[in-house]
Amino acid sequence: MAERYLEVNGDHPMTAADDEYVSGQFVVLEALCAGTGRDPDDVRRLMLDRRLPLPGYLRSDGAEMVPADLFALAERAGGPERLAAWFTGHWADPATGAAEWEAYLSGRYVCLHSVAPENIRRKDELTAAIRSAPDEPDAGSTAWSARLHALVDDLDALEPAFTGYDRLRFGGPTSRDTCIDAVRARYPRPGPVTAARGGR
Repeated sequence: MAERYLEVNGDHPMTAADDEYVSGQFVVLEALCAGTGRDPDDVRRLMLDRRLPLPGYLRSDGAEMVPADLFALAERAGGPERLAAWFTGHWADPATGAAEWEAYLSGRYVCLHSVAPENIRRKDELTAAIRSAPDEPDAGSTAWSARLHALVDDLDALEPAFTGYDRLRFGGPTSRDTCIDAVRARYPRPGPVTAARGGR
């Protein structure tokens, strides 16, 4: 498992801050299996057989860290053997569905609190809209700013904070860096409008 994980993510150090973040956001695979009555080795085989996603992180102590809802999609699909067809069927374009399935299996969809096709699609819609917002005809107006911040707030609700390790394995800033934090810094949210006072 560790070998496959490093093939996908590269060999980057996990700092104490990374470990703390990951321990707060994810659960140890063996603990999740114990709580759900599953054999960890059976789950690892499903991961290596490309029927469940790889762990999202390997903590510095080697613990395999996975989302608490790791098994939710397979359960919705009717079992791991049906997951691929169910998952890819959420995209009209088979090539897009296949690409998203590969991304899901990699375990690198740590950019969502809950990884599900509808959340993946919504994230793509939101990031595309946020990136194109400065080119809209009314860019800079009050109405435009309200629309932009509504999009950013929706994306903020979908995404966790990320950690330094993510910026190493992804080779640069995360979508939170570029589409949430940077946008809020560049286009501050308008303050409440205060009515002008009349003269005495």
